[in-house]
Amino acid sequence: MKTLIAAYSGVLRGTGSSILSALQDLFSITWLNRSQVEKQLQVISVLQWVLSFLVLGVTCSILLVYTFCTDCWLISVLYFTWLVFDWNTPKKGGRRSQWVRNWAVWCYFRDYFPIQMDQLRQRGRTVPRLQSKSVAGLVQKPRLSASGPVFSLRSSATSVPHCLVKTHNLLTTRNYIFGYHPHGIMGLGAFCNFSTEATEVSKKFPGIRPYLATLAGNFRIPVLREYLMSGGICPVNRDTIDYLLSKNGSGNAIIIVVGGAAESLSSMPGKNAVTLRNRKGFVKLALRHGADLVPIYSFGENEVYKQVIFEEGSWGRWVQKKFQKYIGFAPCIFHGRGLFSSDTWGLVPYSKPITTVVGEPITIPKLEHPTQQDIDLYHAMYMEALVKLFDQHKTKFGLQETEVLEVN
Repeated sequence: MKTLIAAYSGVLRGTGSSILSALQDLFSITWLNRSQVEKQLQVISVLQWVLSFLVLGVTCSILLVYTFCTDCWLISVLYFTWLVFDWNTPKKGGRRSQWVRNWAVWCYFRDYFPIQMDQLRQRGRTVPRLQSKSVAGLVQKPRLSASGPVFSLRSSATSVPHCLVKTHNLLTTRNYIFGYHPHGIMGLGAFCNFSTEATEVSKKFPGIRPYLATLAGNFRIPVLREYLMSGGICPVNRDTIDYLLSKNGSGNAIIIVVGGAAESLSSMPGKNAVTLRNRKGFVKLALRHGADLVPIYSFGENEVYKQVIFEEGSWGRWVQKKFQKYIGFAPCIFHGRGLFSSDTWGLVPYSKPITTVVGEPITIPKLEHPTQQDIDLYHAMYMEALVKLFDQHKTKFGLQETEVLEVN
């Protein structure tokens, strides 16, 4: 303000100063704090995905029905007509878009979580320790144009942070089923690592096409299905998995969050537990197609939300189990931080480290009709490999040596 007054006084005195030069001096001050801008962009990027996860399907369905009752009814008719012809596309792996997977918003999504990669041994090679740095924008000095001040953001990072740790190479001549653990509330690590290119999954595993499998009911919801398919997400049902592992060539990796809704009910900070002991369907599918099993553990997945845990036998747990049985998901009462402050409650997850470690593949033979003994054998091998993966890396990512993975 003093600058403007001085400039105005200078003009009156005839000193040659101008309002334009005064404004240039005023806006040359870096009035936006770089770290604050970065953090808010990260918060917004995470919130948009959380809202998409929770309400996008319902909102779009209501809008399409409403549009049908207006003068724009033709839009709804055309979409639903096309939907009928496109109904089976998700069962064939969907319609992924590299453009969507490479959106800049996913980089902000990734950077919201303070992520680091520790030093690992990979087949005799040392992978250097990387400390994550934000890749959000650097606020430049604004410049004046005829239409007013112009601001720009430019990338300030010299390296890309990673939250996906590779321990072994994968052969492009094989197909894979990745078992992702734990589910958490929303599976944030699974989405970021395998449905976007924010952590460079295609560069870490060249020639491997990841397909994150989720509830088939999501692909019956208008518009939401298109959004999911664009990221390479597909239904977690037998028809889809059979197609991808038998009719889509090699180099396919289907990511299944094995614990599912049941595991999400026990998700809470400080707890490392997986629902796996009686989950054997994915092993049977792997045997039928000769697809190698790869255990994955995501450290920190349970830390980003807090939820109300209902005890077994309580009315709350009864309601959750009924939803899980008949609808496929279990409603959780959870909260994170607020949009503008970490001291308030809201839907934005807490900014906690999430590090996903991809383990060593377990070679699986192709058995068209596997026996229960075969399934039990490879299921036991998978559980052992998962526990081993957890024990090998737990101290690198903030856990104590005495921490034990609880397998339910």
